[in-house]
Amino acid sequence: RERSGSVLLVYLLLAVGVGMGIARLGVENRFIDYFKDDTEIYQGLVLIDKKLGGTTPLDIIVRAPQSYFDEQAAFAEEFGDFGDEFGGGGISGSSYWFNRFALDRVDAIHAYLEGLPETGKVLSMSSTMGMLEQLNNNEPIDNFTLAIMYNRLPADIKRTLFDPYLGEDGNEVRFALRVIDSDQNLNRNDLLQKIEADLIQKFGLEPEQLRLAGALVLYNNVLQSLFSSQVLTLGVVFALIVGMLWALFGSLRIALAGIVPTVFAALSILGLMGWAGIPLDIMTITIAAITIGIGVDNTIHYTHRYVSELQAGNDARQAVLASHGSVGRAIYLTSVIVTLGFSILALSNFIPIVLFGLLTGLAMLVAFIANLSLLPSLLMRVYPKAG
Repeated sequence: RERSGSVLLVYLLLAVGVGMGIARLGVENRFIDYFKDDTEIYQGLVLIDKKLGGTTPLDIIVRAPQSYFDEQAAFAEEFGDFGDEFGGGGISGSSYWFNRFALDRVDAIHAYLEGLPETGKVLSMSSTMGMLEQLNNNEPIDNFTLAIMYNRLPADIKRTLFDPYLGEDGNEVRFALRVIDSDQNLNRNDLLQKIEADLIQKFGLEPEQLRLAGALVLYNNVLQSLFSSQVLTLGVVFALIVGMLWALFGSLRIALAGIVPTVFAALSILGLMGWAGIPLDIMTITIAAITIGIGVDNTIHYTHRYVSELQAGNDARQAVLASHGSVGRAIYLTSVIVTLGFSILALSNFIPIVLFGLLTGLAMLVAFIANLSLLPSLLMRVYPKAG
C-alpha cells in the first residue's frame, strides 16, 4: 500500500505530460504523406503537383448579390416586358457577371487565386476571355461583341469555353483551381478560411455570394470532424465500460478504478501523437477505441482474480501477489502476442497503416503495464478488503 502511493504519483506526473501532448494534437495532414517517398504513388503525386498544376480540386462559386436580384425584380415589376427591351444587349446587358466591368472583377479574383502559394492551376471566365482576347489582337472585347459572340458560338464550343465557368443566366461564375498537396506549408482549413475572408474583405463580396466546394472542402470537413467524433466516441465507450464493470462487480468504486488504466493507455497514445507531431486521421482515430476494447479484457481478468483472492481470506497485498502470479502472466503473454500481431503492419507502404500498427501495439504495451501497476495500486486503495 505504501508503494502504491509512489506508483500513483508517477502516473499522475505522466498524465500531466499526456494532457500537454493532447493539447498539441492536430488533424491537418497531407495526403501525399500517406505514402513512402520511394513509391510510385508518391512520385506520381509530386509529378502531378509540379507539372500538371496541383492535385486536389477546389471550386469557388460566386453568385450575384441579393440586391441585384431585388433590383431586377423591382425593375421587371415596374416596366414589365418593356423592361426586357430596355435592358437590351442580350446576356451582357441582363446578367450580373457577363459584362466588361464584372469580368474585370473576375480577372482580379482569378489573379489573386493564382497568386496563392498553395494553389496551382486556376481556370475561370478569365481564362476564357484571355484566349478570346488573344484572337481579338489582344484588344478588350466590349459588351456588344460579348453578347453577339455568346449567342452565335456553336453549342459545343460554348459548352467548352463558357458552361464550366458561367451560369446559364450569367449571374453565377465558377473558379476551378487545384491545390498543391505536396506543399510543406499547406493547411487546408487555414487556406479555405483565408480565401473566403479575402474575397469578402478585398473584393467586396458578400458572404451569401460565396460557396466553396470540391474534394478539398470535403476532405477538410472530414479532418475537422475528427476531434469532435473522437471525444464523442471515447465518452460513450468510457460510460458503457464503467456501467459494464459496475454491473459485473457490483461496485462503482471498482468500476471507476478499473477504467483508469485503460483510459490512461488510450490517452497516452494520443498524447504521444501530439508530442511527435503525428496528426489524427481516419486510421489513427480508431487507436484509442481499439485500445480500450482490448485493454479492458485484461482489466476484467485481473480485477476478478483480485476480488476472488480477497473473498478467499487474503489481504490486499497477498491478493495482488496472487493475481500477478496467475492472471498477470496470462496478461503478459496476451499483450506481447497482440503487440507483435499489430506490429506486422509496419511492413505496409501505406503510412497510416504503419502508424496504426505501431501505435496500437505500443498502446497494448502501455495498457499491459498500467494493468499490472496502476490497477493494483488503485484496487488496494478503493477495495482493500472483501465487503
